[in-house]
Amino acid sequence: MNHLLRMLDLGADEILEILDTADQLKYDQKHGIPHKLLAGKTITMIFEKQSTRTRVAFEMGMYQLGGHALFLQDSVSQIGRGEAAEDTARVLSRYCDGIVIRTFDQQEAEQLARYATCPVINAQTDDSHPMQTLADLMTIRERKVVLAGLRVGFIGDGFNVCNSTIVGCLKMGMIVTVACPEGYAPHREALAFAVDYPQQFTLCHDPRQAAKDADVLFTDVWTSMGKESERQARRAAFAGFCLDAPLLELAAPDCMVQHSLPAHKGEEITADVFERHAEEIFDETENRLHVQKAVLSMLLREK
Repeated sequence: MNHLLRMLDLGADEILEILDTADQLKYDQKHGIPHKLLAGKTITMIFEKQSTRTRVAFEMGMYQLGGHALFLQDSVSQIGRGEAAEDTARVLSRYCDGIVIRTFDQQEAEQLARYATCPVINAQTDDSHPMQTLADLMTIRERKVVLAGLRVGFIGDGFNVCNSTIVGCLKMGMIVTVACPEGYAPHREALAFAVDYPQQFTLCHDPRQAAKDADVLFTDVWTSMGKESERQARRAAFAGFCLDAPLLELAAPDCMVQHSLPAHKGEEITADVFERHAEEIFDETENRLHVQKAVLSMLLREK
């Protein structure tokens, strides 16, 4: 593994290695055991989108691993002023040990990786959010122990989190049903991957089908609805896709709920369902720190 740009980049064994490493790093941190695995290492973080959890987890993760994180805001860096991604990659490779990119276009992250001589990590694009899915898998495994065979339902927008959830869960042997409004289906690349799992994957437009007997239910902000000025016009498309108590009643009695945050309570999830499952949702938020540390340590230690 030279870079981590999409869940498609990882094999099942690599996902398990990341989860096992994250478990150990979490244990070390909780028990005050030093783990300065990246002493003297530096990452540069380029964020063209807003971020709270991902950015803080990378910065704190590098600090806990003994390294340093440099944050480059899009508005004050040359990449934000039109410098080609390949040139930015070649410049930053001379200065740092790794590059973390949060951007809109997946191809920009791919272009960075193509020209960088250090590892590139995708901190979110419109197509993919591998850090989110790895943290979800870690959280689910903590509570359910075995991932293979679990029934997963994703209800809502077929955007980046949905795409990565499909790939990551299928690779772990989970049974995945995705319910999206018409016109808001997952990315074609994720669906092309799922074709090879006909017994494990279902795409539908009925949230009840995704919720039925689910061990884990996922939802995410309805990003595809666009800016606030566009949301009202598109809201009708998402009618019925709010994760609420009646949908949760269709799931398994011990069903988990995962939400990538920030949550728009009353849209993709009701406040009561969110609060009932807040502990596992915020466990996943914490686990972002540990999986991102795992990815950093695995990619940067030998570089």
